[in-house]
Amino acid sequence: MALSPMMQQYMEIKENYKDCILFFRLGDFYEMFFDDAKTASAELELTLTGKNCGLEERAPMCGVPFHSADTYVARLVEKGYKVAICEQTEDPQTAKGIVKREVIRIVTPGTVTSENILKDSENNFLASAYIYKDNVGLSFCDISTGEINVTQMCGDAAYSNFLNEMVRIAPKELIINQGADIWFDIDEIQRNLDIYTGFIEDERYNKNSAISAVNRQFGVRSPEALGIGDDEYLIYALGMQLNYLFETQKQNLANITELNFYSVGESMALDKATIKNLEITETLFEKKKQGSLLGVLDRTRTAMGGRKIKQWLRSPLNDLKQIENRLDAVEYLVDEAMIRNNLRESLRQIYDFERLAGRIVYGTANGKDMIALRNSLAVLPEIKFDLEDTDVYLLDGLYHQIDTLEDIYTMISRAIVDEPPFSLREGNLIRDGFSKELDDLKASIKDAKEWILGLESAERERTGISNLKVGYNKVFGYYIDITKSNLDRVPENYIRKQTLANSERYITPELKETETLVLNAEAKINAKEYEIFTNLRESIKEHIRRIQETSKAVATLDVLTSFAESSHLYGYIRPEMYDGDEILIEKGRHPVIEQIIDDGVFVSNDLYMNRDDSSMLLITGPNMAGKSTYMRQNALIVLMAQSGCFVPCDKAKIGVVDRIFTRIGASDNLAGGQSTFYVEMSELSYILDNATPKSLVILDEIGRGTSTYDGLSIAWAVVEYLCRSDRKIRTLFASHYHELTVLEDSVSGFKNLNVEVAEENGDVVFLHKIIEGSASRSYGIHVAKLAGVPKEVLERAQDKLNDLENSSRAVTFLDGEQITFNL
Repeated sequence: MALSPMMQQYMEIKENYKDCILFFRLGDFYEMFFDDAKTASAELELTLTGKNCGLEERAPMCGVPFHSADTYVARLVEKGYKVAICEQTEDPQTAKGIVKREVIRIVTPGTVTSENILKDSENNFLASAYIYKDNVGLSFCDISTGEINVTQMCGDAAYSNFLNEMVRIAPKELIINQGADIWFDIDEIQRNLDIYTGFIEDERYNKNSAISAVNRQFGVRSPEALGIGDDEYLIYALGMQLNYLFETQKQNLANITELNFYSVGESMALDKATIKNLEITETLFEKKKQGSLLGVLDRTRTAMGGRKIKQWLRSPLNDLKQIENRLDAVEYLVDEAMIRNNLRESLRQIYDFERLAGRIVYGTANGKDMIALRNSLAVLPEIKFDLEDTDVYLLDGLYHQIDTLEDIYTMISRAIVDEPPFSLREGNLIRDGFSKELDDLKASIKDAKEWILGLESAERERTGISNLKVGYNKVFGYYIDITKSNLDRVPENYIRKQTLANSERYITPELKETETLVLNAEAKINAKEYEIFTNLRESIKEHIRRIQETSKAVATLDVLTSFAESSHLYGYIRPEMYDGDEILIEKGRHPVIEQIIDDGVFVSNDLYMNRDDSSMLLITGPNMAGKSTYMRQNALIVLMAQSGCFVPCDKAKIGVVDRIFTRIGASDNLAGGQSTFYVEMSELSYILDNATPKSLVILDEIGRGTSTYDGLSIAWAVVEYLCRSDRKIRTLFASHYHELTVLEDSVSGFKNLNVEVAEENGDVVFLHKIIEGSASRSYGIHVAKLAGVPKEVLERAQDKLNDLENSSRAVTFLDGEQITFNL
């Protein structure tokens, strides 16, 4: 037996999209067959049925309504599937034989454009990487906004830099050359990122093809015109990304207009441990925005600003001039409260017109999208008015970058009604007076429609049937509905059309004739309105670059006003930034914890460090006393300052930091065969290999995952390594190894700090105050008591502690000097 013609068509199309779930359009449904149906029915909880396909057994089948398909596509894409959308490409009424069908779009996790799938405050990046030996070309693009960025990494640090960039970018999908796993641990990348990864055969990476794709997209004669030169690996990554987008979107990518090339190190490169440990954009365990730095600072009013503030906090600036420009703008907006409030009120009225522009380009924008764009453009003159004459470099630049786009506002206002329907093909979309041809079509049936509107009252009066109704549906057209209790009063000229449970439906020759006139004209009206709308959409597409430039400026302004609003509300101050190596913070506070404590006032603390006599600050003291909070708050203050935000303290003078490194807490990777101590040492190794004299290092408990002597030895050696005269890397180091405190007298730059504790009648009170000097003990048994450990265990622990403290151990310094202390 042979497959039916329709199923043959299905199988031919499916053959070209084996790695996708094929949504095959049949009438008002997208249907799935065979294995796709089994997969989709399980993942989407759909009923699995069958269809005669010409074989002895029915083909497994399930389907979804076409008008709600986005919801189902979203669920599949979130689960990591690719979906191919196969549409009817000719009118079924005029088709001869099987209706032609073609795949019009492939939806993957990194190529989503539907507003039902995208999250407003998150970019949806597709990353493309080409890896060979220790060379990486990286390109990442959000096709919903048109943003595309490229970079190249080489040398021994290429792998770690690539992994950190991927963590910072947080792409939804990665395409990568199949041979990359020879050089890099791709499994580790997938474990760290949990993203959909597609491997591309190495033979598909052809330099000429890549260059052709780049030239075609950006309208240049060679990549050199874009400032990326002849960087082979970068061009491979970018060219493959563009070709992948051409293949999946099956149309030009008109909103990808500007290529941004950057070098790793232009901004502060935060590694995955630092982003996680400092809880910059989400909390460590719950993975929620609330409770993170972003949750405190994000007072943006637009979706574009919500995406940009996340980027800024994950990529603080390293350039002093750029930092000062942001701080100047924030200071102006803090001081000028009326202008700040006016701007925030205007920004509140702006829709996500960065993504609206994308939907216009991809032909998915409807009438409501156009009105949202128009309403957004309406407030741009007010924003420009508020930015006029600020005499602040960055704000003045935004003033000139914002185009009020009045011509586009006028185009939409003249053409589209204020309350358009969702559908583009059912009329009531175009304003009266915009098109004479359209107005003439509407006028031609005006009398007929008025006759139909008056038919119900006229027929009630003629027949005496008070509950007679005139109605309409798409299947049967216009009809006259009469309940069965009044059937004896039906006039002779009524023609029965449909029987229902409680009534009969009729037509009359005159009603049928009028219906034909109206429906034929309405079909022409709807077609004309759709034509006008698509022409308008194409006209606006020509101005996409202008819309994008304005949306970028609006997003930047939104983040600056958000920083200013947070700074005003929480009493932040402007930090003094300079190129030196001092970090001075007076009465610093943790920006997140001070907002959530409910049992008193947050205890502020000072910090002073430099690369001369205080590069290594060792902090000792009890658990739960605030060592980790102190270290994190100072790292966050530096990060906030270099992002361009005011900071939570009374005074701050910060020598610009090139990177922040953190090694905090205990974790393991059992699935990868890595113990807690191995993970700790791996993170430490990365820090020691990559930290520079301009870095800031946060170390919380080095060496605690192994034996006391091993751990102390490692911690001791780390201190000496970081304090060497050719390094002197600014470091905050919290430890319970009190033995390290003796280094203050022998290691240059080493200073002791501790958390102040008060003892009253055998009880311990944590004061959360950092003071100079070393702690005499860790109070671990007291903490165990607070946690509810049985009294018998506590007493035995105290006895054992007394015994151990009476033993001694000798330690030798690098210079050969030897001392003895208690262990």
